[in-house]
Parts: sequence; structure tokens; C-alpha cells
Amino acid sequence: MQEIFHFLATSPYILLFVTVGLAVWLGRQSVAGYGLGMVASAIIVGCGLSVWASAYGEKLALDNFTKLLFYYLFMYGVGLRVGPSFVNSLGGDGIKFSALAVISCLIGLSIVVLGVHFLDLPPGAAGGILAGSQTMSAAIGSAEQAVLAGAVKLPDGTTAGDATAMIALSYGITYIWGTIGIILITKYLPKWLCIDAREAARAYEKEHGVSSGDAPALSGWTAGGLRAYRLENAAWVGRNMADMLRENPEYRFVNIVRDGAALGAKEDLPLKLGDIIALGGALPRLTEKMGLIGPEVADRIALDLPLDKAEILVTNRDTLKKTREEWRALPGANEIQVLSIERSGVPIPLGTNTTLQRMDIITVVGLKSAVEKIGEAFGRIVRPSAATDLLTLSLGMILGFLIGAIEFPAFGSKVGLGNAGGLLVSGVIVSSLSSRLRFFGNTPAAARNVLEDLGLVVFVAIVGINAGNSLLAQLTGMLALKIFVLGFIACSLPPIIVWMVGLYVFKFNPAILMGGVAGARSHSGPCREAAVEIQSNVPWIGFPVAYAVSGVLLTVFGYFAMVLAQ
Repeated sequence: MQEIFHFLATSPYILLFVTVGLAVWLGRQSVAGYGLGMVASAIIVGCGLSVWASAYGEKLALDNFTKLLFYYLFMYGVGLRVGPSFVNSLGGDGIKFSALAVISCLIGLSIVVLGVHFLDLPPGAAGGILAGSQTMSAAIGSAEQAVLAGAVKLPDGTTAGDATAMIALSYGITYIWGTIGIILITKYLPKWLCIDAREAARAYEKEHGVSSGDAPALSGWTAGGLRAYRLENAAWVGRNMADMLRENPEYRFVNIVRDGAALGAKEDLPLKLGDIIALGGALPRLTEKMGLIGPEVADRIALDLPLDKAEILVTNRDTLKKTREEWRALPGANEIQVLSIERSGVPIPLGTNTTLQRMDIITVVGLKSAVEKIGEAFGRIVRPSAATDLLTLSLGMILGFLIGAIEFPAFGSKVGLGNAGGLLVSGVIVSSLSSRLRFFGNTPAAARNVLEDLGLVVFVAIVGINAGNSLLAQLTGMLALKIFVLGFIACSLPPIIVWMVGLYVFKFNPAILMGGVAGARSHSGPCREAAVEIQSNVPWIGFPVAYAVSGVLLTVFGYFAMVLAQ
């Protein structure tokens, strides 16, 4: 084994991706449906390899440049993801869900800071406990930034490496309950309080036309359609489609076939017996007047029309007041099908009374002309390129570092967002601007996911590898117990308080509130489990806004936890 660890110690890139690969594999394993995930696994695998290697006299370590580079890319990616929804969260119920996130994050931060002082825990514990108990791995980086920036005054005999190792140790001890605890609380708290969340979800579904969680993902029903009819009604011979549409405005003329040739939508063309006419419109309208033209036919030439699938960015304020049922009165609405609505990168349930928020993404499919009309009504059609705008990426990173360099006096020293916080803010700014202007800053979702996933898991893996060298020297049974107890309280208390505020102050539907509680902790797992528990999609309605706000706050709070706990 010594030869293997010596090889890894002298081959840092192989060491890094061995750790990442093992972390991804371990993160995919689950017991009773619960797993660590690749990020928490990266800490465990990195620390484990490092401690194991030290038993053979080999020291595994990776340089800070690589670690920080990947973390900075991750932070910028987070800003790109949450930017539009974070900026537009302060409106309507968004204010209430934002308030839930703020309450949860502030309570978690307060418990950790006070607990570290009361239990006299060593430097670094605050950042790790906050990150683990709130399941916000990104807070590890901001906590470490506070150490590297000198914002934390370390006691004599304590090095920056010791503090960083304590961050990783505290994170590892508190993360498991941080994950399991919030899932159990979100999933079962209504039942513990004798509240029937499943019945509340059914009532909401019935009132607002939202599909249940056990409904099929694809449905045979479509609001509109295309049908082809052979002209056998002699009353229309010699007249044209413009006359027919004036008398039957509920239809849309899309094509005519004569003698086997498609002539297109020529409204002024005199009609002849035997013409095949393709009409579009609401499905009930297409079946109510079956004899208007003649029998329906399955004519491929008439119906072989190109359909368009597009994502529409909601920017038109007039549409924010319309429900889904009211959308049908818009031009072209009966000729398209709404496939999904996405908010903060999270799909939300689609019901008859669903209302939109600015920067929502609606995915539709239908005739190109109809899609373009709906796009104009809602905002603008987004047709992003598969390429990433690397120039904007570079400028955004530079802007983030400049923002991070801004400092102001506080707590007896100079405090600022640091590089990580600056990049987060920069990502929010760039994504908010690009979502509105659309002529710059294109970052496809796949590219953004690489920034986030690879950036974070590589960063955490390096933290674990470097922490393992001093892990055994700091770990004692009593210290581990204190860290776990504090993490247990910091994980369990905030969601309970948030639930009470949401239920009794904001009067949220209990099913929606389950998603709001999960979002306030920036964790999708509890929302998913809650939806399965009550067999409804309703919890996802309360998730996106709180998720975006808490993701930003908890990441930044890692820095402040370290500063306030010293």
C-alpha cells in the first residue's frame, strides 16, 4: 500500500480524480432511500485517503490554487442559476417565501454562533457546523475564505490549516443529521401536529386544477389540435377561407391541399370540391362542427406542418395577472401546448389557476406562428445557443473579484464579501441582465451544471484531502459529541419555527408550506420526499423562491459564522 500512496502523493491530479470518482460512486449508494450525496462523500473519501496514507508515512495534499479555482467557478455558477429568481423574489407571495428563508437562515446562524461560544469549540467549528447542519456545502468555502482573508484571529498555536481541518471535521459530523433531519421534519411534521397535508393538497388541486403527484407525466389531452377535412359542402364552393373564418372565428386556417399539392394558408383562394382543408383551434371547437366543411380525413400532406418547440421567458407584466385558464384567450393559445413551467430552475406544478412570475420559463410546442404570438404575449422566445459565452464568463469573473475586494470596517477588523461572495453577486448580476437582454452571457444549463457540480465536488475533495493530515490530532470523543449536539439543534429548530410562522402568520396551505420549509433550507430532497409522502406535486409550488434566497444567504453566512464566533 505504501507504494500506492507514494504514487498518489507524487501524482496530484490522479489523486484528485481518484477522490472525485470514489466520491461520486459512494454518493450514489443509498440505504433505505437515503444517501450521502457526492459532496459529503468527497469529504469522507478525501479525509479517509489522507489518514490512511499517513499511517504509511505518506502525506497527501493538493495546492490551494486548484482548490480555490474550482470553488470560485462553483460560486459563479450558483449566482448564474439563482440570479433571475433571486432578483424577482420580492413580489406577491415571493416576499413571504423569501421571509421564510431569511428566518431559517438567521436562526441557524444564531444557534451556531451562540453554541460555539457556549461550548468553547475551536476555530473553524462554526463554519463547518453551519455548512453541515444546514446542508449547504458551499458555506465551507466561504468559511475558509474568512480564515485565508485574515478576518478570523486565530489563537496562538493554531494554524490556518488547523482551522480549515476543523471546518471539514465539523461539516462531516453534522452533515448526516443535517440531511436526514430536514427530510424527516419536512415529511412528517404535519402528521406530528395532526395536520392532514394530503387532504390539504387534494383541496388545493381541486380548487386550482393542479395534477396529483401520481398523475402520468404525459397526457393524451391537449387543449388545441389540428384536423383535416375534405370539402364536400357545396355552400362553400367558389367562396374562400377568409369568408369562412369571418363566420367561424374560432378556427385558424393553416393549410389547403389541392390535387395532392400543399398550397399553404391562402385565405383568398376560391375553394373547390375535394379540397383538403387543415384547421387549427380548441379541441372542442374542432369536433362541434364536423359537417361545416365535410368529413375528417387523415391527410398527411395537409397535416405535415412543422411544429416549433421553444422556451419563453416571461417578462411582460400584463401576463403576471392572468391564470392559465385566461391564457387561452390570447392569440395562438389554442394552437400550442404548454409542456412545463420552470421557476428558479425548478419545475412547478401546472394548474388551471397557475399564475406566472417574471423570469419564469414556459416550454411550449405548437405551430411556429402560434408559438411566436404566445412568445410576444408572455415576453420573449429564448433560443439559446449550445455554445458558452466565454467572454462574458471572463468579464463576470473579473467583476466578481473586484466586488470581493471591497471591504468595510466591522467587528474590529475589515469585512467584505471576499472573492467567493463577490463571484456569487457577479453571477446574479450577469444572469439577471442576460435573461432580460439575451444578446450576451449565454451559459447553457449543462455548462452551468458543470461549473456547479464539478467545481464543488473538486473543492470539497481537496478540503478533505488536506484536512486529513491533522484530523486525528484534533478529534476527541467529547469534541465530536459537542459538535454533533450543536449541529442537531441547528438543523432541527429552524424548520420547526419556519413551519409555525408559515402556518399561523402567513396562513400557507400546509402542502405548499412543506415545500417552503424545504426551500428555506435550500434542499430539494425534503421537498421530493414530501411530495411522495402526500402523493401530490403541490409542495413544489412553495419551493423555488425560498430555495433561491436561502442558497445565497447560507453560502454567505459561512463567512459571517466564522467572524461572529471568534
